[in-house]
Amino acid sequence: MTASVVDLTRPSAQRARLGVPEVDVRICLGTGGVAAGSREVVRAFEDGLRGSGVYAVIRPREDTCEGHCASVTGTGCKGLCAMDPLVEIRINRDGRSHKVTYGQVTPAMVDKIIAEHVIGGQPIDKWLVLTDDGQTQYDSFFRLQEKLALRHVGVIDPEDIDDYLEADGYQALYKVISSMTPEQVVSEIVASGLRGRGGAGFSTGQKWKFAAEATSVDGMKYFICNGDEGDPGAFMDCSVLEGDPHAVFEGMAIGAFAIGAREGYMYVRAEYPLALRRIKIALAAAETRGLIGDNIMGSDFSFHIKLKEGAGAFVCGEETALMQSIEGNRGMPRMRPPYPAVSGLWARPTNINNVETLSAVPWIILNGAEAFASRGYERSKGTKVFALAGKVKRTGLAEVPMGLTLRQVIFDIGGGIKNEKVFKAVQMGGPSGGCLPESLLDLPVDYESINKTGAIVGSGGMVVIDQDNCIVDTARYFLQFTQHESCGKCPPCRIGTKRMLDLLNKICEGRGAPSDIAFLEEISQSVQIGSLCGLGATAPNPVLTALKYFREEFEEHINEKKCRAGQCKALTTFTIDPVACTGCRACARVCPVEAITGEKKEPHLIDQELCIKCGACYDKCRFDAVRRA
Repeated sequence: MTASVVDLTRPSAQRARLGVPEVDVRICLGTGGVAAGSREVVRAFEDGLRGSGVYAVIRPREDTCEGHCASVTGTGCKGLCAMDPLVEIRINRDGRSHKVTYGQVTPAMVDKIIAEHVIGGQPIDKWLVLTDDGQTQYDSFFRLQEKLALRHVGVIDPEDIDDYLEADGYQALYKVISSMTPEQVVSEIVASGLRGRGGAGFSTGQKWKFAAEATSVDGMKYFICNGDEGDPGAFMDCSVLEGDPHAVFEGMAIGAFAIGAREGYMYVRAEYPLALRRIKIALAAAETRGLIGDNIMGSDFSFHIKLKEGAGAFVCGEETALMQSIEGNRGMPRMRPPYPAVSGLWARPTNINNVETLSAVPWIILNGAEAFASRGYERSKGTKVFALAGKVKRTGLAEVPMGLTLRQVIFDIGGGIKNEKVFKAVQMGGPSGGCLPESLLDLPVDYESINKTGAIVGSGGMVVIDQDNCIVDTARYFLQFTQHESCGKCPPCRIGTKRMLDLLNKICEGRGAPSDIAFLEEISQSVQIGSLCGLGATAPNPVLTALKYFREEFEEHINEKKCRAGQCKALTTFTIDPVACTGCRACARVCPVEAITGEKKEPHLIDQELCIKCGACYDKCRFDAVRRA
């Protein structure tokens, strides 16, 4: 098979004609950045640079860069979401380039940055989060990372295909079409050790091999990208789709070439409007350039991608339910075997991979299986993207080599616990994962090590909780989510998760009995064994790991009618210590039901009959006078 594509190794002739802007400003326009006000920051930089009297603001590939010119470009998520909006400024002068990144930038800061840094040449140290030499307080967030799947996210403009092409985009697909056989592609992915990043961790290469060997009566096969990311606290796939959609198209096309598919689907939940908009823009551009569609790059290989918007059902993250949804049916899992590789979408051989898995494929093809396999830990090769959320200081996205410890991810990259509180647990793997305690912080993050704890790596969500979180209430929260999202097809999941939730509600409300713990474990094990799909089978994980590592909190709730974190209202009482109270009235001002009385500079009292146990007084008091018991 031959390909007659233009040489993608060189920048486009148009880019060469335009030249490189002296000032290149790249601003995070991912969902987090936009929510933090980055669109206003973009406008402020455009207006400020124009008004400086020094720079002409250009739009890349539309205007010629002559003299002192600057470009202002939007990118995807830059990773350190806690510091959004993030602004990267690269200054190219006298053949040299200097790059820094500012955090929590507001429109009011822009004129100062332009005057002192862009024109004056002096970066403003107090606002910096990243420099060329890495000397900032956020150094550890970036230093431990190695970005393969996220290599372009936060770097390129996701709405500009030329930005992707100039970053070696579609080179891997060109290499595959022009110089490799499908068998060689499959062998390369097998040798890399790449495992599915969507949760199960199954060998991607083996999955492709099964689909490649399968046959159908009409020769049709399908290749699907699973972008139905529904775990609470997870935003890995969303960020890739928003920031680098072409990498996913390229990974899909390479996979389709390997298994012999001509049609593919991107299944993305409708709650990702920004990702969907950018996917549509990028797909149209790829089709116009002949990189997706008929006779790709002038070869006889054709591959078409259709976009399917999911309605937000968590169960549609399970691949057989996802295929049912594409076919126009209610998303419900089906029995296996047959497996999708043999009989999947419309009973044809089908391969399904998630977004992060596919975004790593082009890197493997260009750099080689050995380069990917050299990273990682034991059987878990390469890197993995994690979404840090919850009570951690530096929330955001981190891509690290498999095998780093939980402590390194949470405390070095994540910066530790907010407000210097005490770490209690990390919920790994979303609602199908588990709660891991402080004693396991030095555990390497790889599939086998995490699975042994009762949790799972899952798609990469890490929700950190501290001393103010109740572990029983946390387990209840995640189970409430999975119970609500259960499709109801099989009785163990439909009935079992409801009965488990009833027991957890009973315990949190102070009505628990000592026998409830054993009963909860028994039902959990039955749900694990009897559920039809993987989502039902893993739904009890948060409860079982909470019982395994934090049983004493369950026993306190039941035997002592006490919630040490003060989150279960029926088991919590707020009082004011008359010795510590200064009578500042701060607690009284925030009480929503006026349950706190007392004269100024005199000890206050809480009327227990009026108190709704919201905890506002506890959070507000600066003198530790409000006590929680």
